[in-house]
Amino acid sequence: MASFSALMDEFRSSVAQNRDALMAMAKKNPHMAFQKVNELALFIGSRHNVNLQLHFPVPARIADVDRYGTENVGIVVDKFRRTFPIPRDKVKQKASEMLGPEAQAQDAYMYEGKEGVKVVMPAGRLEILPGSIHLWCNVDGDSVRSYADWLMENVYLASPTSS
Repeated sequence: MASFSALMDEFRSSVAQNRDALMAMAKKNPHMAFQKVNELALFIGSRHNVNLQLHFPVPARIADVDRYGTENVGIVVDKFRRTFPIPRDKVKQKASEMLGPEAQAQDAYMYEGKEGVKVVMPAGRLEILPGSIHLWCNVDGDSVRSYADWLMENVYLASPTSS
């Protein structure tokens, strides 16, 4: 599994190579464009042993091909992992350090022996689970990329202490 930055750079490069076809699809049939871009995401993700997903909470954004992979991204590494391989407080501490003082990291999704962290920022949020991350924000900023790279290395590549 590569870093978050490498994964996203490869995906964005692939979108750029297929830009014209994706734009034509987005104009003619947005649903088909949604399917094709997520097929592309699954393919690129599989090369990195992850499930890469793009989300479109605002359906009109499907037509904006140039924004594919810049926001609303989900990466599933291990959907069965229930606990972090490192202390959850470390995940929250690093969020505050790397994303700045306006980022508020808090416990979330704590039920049935599961744990998670939600990081709320002025321009979006991150939902960090032991086996996945969902970035509901712009992912191109240096601080978000750096933090996601840190998570990939220290959480998702680390061996779980218990599942």
